[in-house]
Amino acid sequence: MMILPMNETHVSQVAALEALCFRDPWSEKSVASELTNKLSLWLVAEEDGAVVGYVGSQTVLDETDMMNVAVHPDHRRRGIARSLVAALVDALKEKGSRCLTLEVRESNESAIALYRELDFRQIGLRKNYYRNPRENALILRKEWVI
Repeated sequence: MMILPMNETHVSQVAALEALCFRDPWSEKSVASELTNKLSLWLVAEEDGAVVGYVGSQTVLDETDMMNVAVHPDHRRRGIARSLVAALVDALKEKGSRCLTLEVRESNESAIALYRELDFRQIGLRKNYYRNPRENALILRKEWVI
């Protein structure tokens, strides 16, 4: 597996993975627009030319928000999400960001456990943040010294 910056050849696969993994997926056009957004950094995990996972983020000044992370169901429980988030943090440090913030469904215990292992801490709660179904989001943040 290789972790690479997302490029044009990855967009359709990332959009397909979005549709497979999320109830309210980003469109292919929205994913493609991230390639020209100067605030964005998206990484893909690629195996044998296929995108098996990705993570997307946007940075304003020195703070970054993680937009989405997903791993294809056939490739889960292999450390791909962990590798993607770790690679993102390393890249963000190099770019001068000092923290990474994300929202996660309150019921997503496996993701919450992963983020806690990666030293994310809960800093808040967004009531009814998600729809389909309606659910609260935990706001998690990881900070570092640059």
